[in-house]
Amino acid sequence: MGRTEIISLNDVSAGRFGGCVMAYGHFSTIHPGHIRYLKHAKEAGDCLIVCVMGDDNSTFQYDENERSEAVSLLGIADAIIMLKSSSLSEAIGVIKPRLLVLGTEFKESNKLAQATKRFEADGGKVMYHAGEVTYASASLLAGSETQIENERVEQLRKACTRQKLSKGDLIESINNWGMTTMAVIGDSIVDQYTACEALGMSAEAPVIVVKELTSKNFIGAAAIVAAHIKSLGPECSFISVCGKDGPAEFLRARLRKTGIKEYLVADESRPTTFKKRYIVENQKLFRVSRLDELEVSEEIQRQLMGHLSIVMSKCNGLVVSDFVYGVVTEDILSLIGKEAGRQKIKLFADVQCSSQYGSIEKFKGYDLLCPNERELRLALEDKRSGLEILSQRLLTRTNAKNLLVKLSADGFVAYSCEKGAVSSQAFPALSVNPVDVAGAGDSVLAVMSTGLSSGESMMKTAAIACCMAQLSVETMGNQSIDRQSLINRIIDLL
Repeated sequence: MGRTEIISLNDVSAGRFGGCVMAYGHFSTIHPGHIRYLKHAKEAGDCLIVCVMGDDNSTFQYDENERSEAVSLLGIADAIIMLKSSSLSEAIGVIKPRLLVLGTEFKESNKLAQATKRFEADGGKVMYHAGEVTYASASLLAGSETQIENERVEQLRKACTRQKLSKGDLIESINNWGMTTMAVIGDSIVDQYTACEALGMSAEAPVIVVKELTSKNFIGAAAIVAAHIKSLGPECSFISVCGKDGPAEFLRARLRKTGIKEYLVADESRPTTFKKRYIVENQKLFRVSRLDELEVSEEIQRQLMGHLSIVMSKCNGLVVSDFVYGVVTEDILSLIGKEAGRQKIKLFADVQCSSQYGSIEKFKGYDLLCPNERELRLALEDKRSGLEILSQRLLTRTNAKNLLVKLSADGFVAYSCEKGAVSSQAFPALSVNPVDVAGAGDSVLAVMSTGLSSGESMMKTAAIACCMAQLSVETMGNQSIDRQSLINRIIDLL
């Protein structure tokens, strides 16, 4: 990625960029949504000019020079033009583009309505684009794996530089985590990975035939969040529901071995959630799940709430890991809200909606929410708006203090809301060819909740979580990651 020319609008000579495609925005932070948006604009013509709002138009986290430099380093645009105090209308008049590409957040904006209508009246065309998500690993077609990994590590380093974070800052933060006490409540899962040998296709039907070789069980969902937290230093308690079966016995034994104080309520009416994945040469063929998605009974709920009251009297932070299998009920959320307010406990939440229906919006006033982009759009019932608009809307609706939006192979974007102002920073997915992405979000949630509960800043903790996610996807199956392994990875990367 090379640096693009940056100039002021006053230095643009008449006709120099005539007939180009023009993009416009403040670019206070660069995240994958911006990159998708700019690439889309670039594909619409031979020349792309990006106009960056000047500092006079509003108050931004970074000045126009820093924001222009960030866009320039992407190497997508042919030129970056700083508007300083100039308006969009003035920029259009000087540049004379044939096409104006704007983010969908500007579609209903009264500020730009006059400029866009005048542009269209003069024969110009306006296009809106949200920078929608794509989950294909298209970057692998553009360069070698080593090259792409190096670029992503460099993105992490630039993010740390922008947030004024050093390697020592991150390590010092991790070393302080042992002083906090955490608790996790949510659904428990036992994941079984079955390694198989492929034998071919059945002669009777178009079915793949495999031979089972060996199986290994792992704890998952809220249980692995608790295990990660304990391995990272803090004391951790875990509240959940299980059945009276073999997977429940495995779950209890594994939690105790990890050193977690478990409060597992046994429910004879339901099985322990059990997911079996069949693997051939590190490729998952399919998954079979044994579960009950109904809410727990009133009696089981009373037991959970009794444990919750005890645990919350002793912890600094509580994580709600909701896989929508019936553990996290409205009454439990109500108790959590009351106890947290009374005892000044920090709250962190994630909801998993890949094969169930749930909404991250039900968590009100939490210190951190961690949805992925799909969950964010489902909660807000909006598949068109840009990522930044959606994130700001969720922060407003939930009154959350911080937000982390996971973007699969594009990494994640961290948002921090302080004194009414929202700052954000994108962090890359460091692994190009992950072995197993299941559980990466759980590892990020564990780091974020531990760091924020310890009093560390959002951006410092997010930088650590970026490194944690890379460790998490390097092995098959959920395995807790200890503090020293995380520190070693930060030393290697930074």
